Amino acid sequence: MRPLRALGIYIAVVFLGGALLAPWLYSLAQACAATFPKLAHQPFHRFVNRALLIFALAGLWPLLRALGATSFREIGLARPETHWRTLLRGLLLGFASLALVAAVALAAGGRAFNQQNDLTRLAVKILGAVLSAAVVSVLEETLFRGGIFGGLRRVFHWSTALVASSMIYAILHFLESAKYEGAVTWLSGLELLPRMMRGFTNWEQMVPGFFNLTLAGVLLALAYQRTGNLYFSIGLHAGWIFWLKTYGALTADVAGANARFWGTGKIIDGWLALVMLALTLVVFTRLPLKQEAVSVT
Repeated sequence: MRPLRALGIYIAVVFLGGALLAPWLYSLAQACAATFPKLAHQPFHRFVNRALLIFALAGLWPLLRALGATSFREIGLARPETHWRTLLRGLLLGFASLALVAAVALAAGGRAFNQQNDLTRLAVKILGAVLSAAVVSVLEETLFRGGIFGGLRRVFHWSTALVASSMIYAILHFLESAKYEGAVTWLSGLELLPRMMRGFTNWEQMVPGFFNLTLAGVLLALAYQRTGNLYFSIGLHAGWIFWLKTYGALTADVAGANARFWGTGKIIDGWLALVMLALTLVVFTRLPLKQEAVSVT
């Protein structure tokens, strides 16, 4: 049960460490307000999010080592030279699946094109989305699929590990931004954490939003299981992230539209996205993918 213990310690350290680090980051930003005024005026929950990310990244390699990984190949990161086609196929599937959500929502009047965009703003947004897709997809797939799914697969049957790791992925992505009122003290991060989890008490947010994230995690883990490496998963995830980062800027709400079905600017929080993810899963299971040897004990 060593992988479970290592995962539990990692999650505890990320949340507790991030919550305790956030007030110090906030104080540092206030001390540098004259030099970085925009940073100093960021809400406190942004510092909590960044502190959680710092601990998540800092503990990533120790976690992977504790889960039994001694090389990048063991967590699905074989040398990329021979896997560009796999990466591209995943990217095309991810991009096309959420592009269909966008196209259907726009065609049916569930969303509308944002008429207030200008070329400069769009270019900056798209460039930022491309960079985010490249960086976040690699980091999150290494952590959630290569590390957590791969580690749990050493203890449980791969199907059980797939469901468990997908739910962990969904839970960590379902945390909300929460406002913090009053003076920031060293305990403020710990006080804010429970408020960030309030989305789990809101049924309308849980369904279908949480289900969508879980299904996305299932698809990503299944891609790793079928191919034996993370490249299809990274491409698939990158295609999704591109739309997650651009859809809110490219489209706008429509008065009277059913946001629970069509989704909001987040694109992934409506029933339409759940239908498309389910169809993507069906398409994916029929793709001919080359299986590499996977080390599972």
